Amino acid sequence: MIRFGVIGYGYWGPNIVRNLSSLDSTRVVAICDKSEPALRRARQLYPGAHCTDDASELLTSPDIDAIAVITPVWTHFELAKSALKNGKHVFVEKPFTSTSAQAEELINLAEQKNLQIMVDHTFLFTGAVRKIRQLIDDNTLGKLYYYDSTRVNLGLFQHDVNVLWDLAPHDLSIVDYLIGERAEAIVATGEKHLNGLTDVAYLTAYFPDNVIAHVNVNWLSPVKVRTTLIGGEKKMVVWNDLEVDEKIKVYDRGVNMSSREGVYNLLVSYRSGDMWAPKVETIEALKAELSYFVDCIKTGEPPINDGIAGLRIVRMLEAAEESLSRKGEAVYA
Repeated sequence: MIRFGVIGYGYWGPNIVRNLSSLDSTRVVAICDKSEPALRRARQLYPGAHCTDDASELLTSPDIDAIAVITPVWTHFELAKSALKNGKHVFVEKPFTSTSAQAEELINLAEQKNLQIMVDHTFLFTGAVRKIRQLIDDNTLGKLYYYDSTRVNLGLFQHDVNVLWDLAPHDLSIVDYLIGERAEAIVATGEKHLNGLTDVAYLTAYFPDNVIAHVNVNWLSPVKVRTTLIGGEKKMVVWNDLEVDEKIKVYDRGVNMSSREGVYNLLVSYRSGDMWAPKVETIEALKAELSYFVDCIKTGEPPINDGIAGLRIVRMLEAAEESLSRKGEAVYA
């Protein structure tokens, strides 16, 4: 039985506590939040858990094996560092840290203490992303060309991070997982309209072998859109995460290029075949992720979304922030 303490019971924290409480191998023994109304809700739902507004009680408790840090990003480093120093495994909400230097320090500390870090890149555990990864691994899509995502809605406005740090980690973690290569350059553009933070942004990441990823994130959209296009040499994918039944559609469409001796120009032909919607596993991604974290704690195997993966995302966000400040100038890795 892995005993958890959860710090942060605001927007995402209740989902963490609910899923941890549903697992056979975990128990939530303590919940911390600065808000008294949040603590009242926690006490009503989980009377067996100790509820407090003092995070140090959880960080130093000998009765807790792992800490879930579900708090604003600027607090992640100190809380995770204290948890690791006190011998506790750490699950951290995305993005991992505010800077890559902080991420590196936490990774080194976890390695010294032989402890696990998992960054909450929940989308990696959805049936949709697992299916897309399978289509890539079995070469159904062929050589990857591009990843193009639109992730927009009206709000929720954050007060400590801009829209890139809030929404882009979802797609950057998916891209990192699917492409499996480190970005060579990042370009980002955007603007501030309401609260002094960038609320509309466009990020482009360049990867080896001419693979490109583009992410549109926006807090000011009149509608919620969660659509991703993935182009490959053989097949193309449309992933609409708001679809209930057919989240993924695979299109046998593309362009064939050929040349003949004596012909100056390349011959272009277009391929338009069938479309099919493969079966996507219906799972609660967060529950699958937390169960996987427990397995990693028990086996000692580093998770796919470990601190090193979290560091790669933070580095891309830092590069995007620098590019944003330079009005879209490319920042090279």
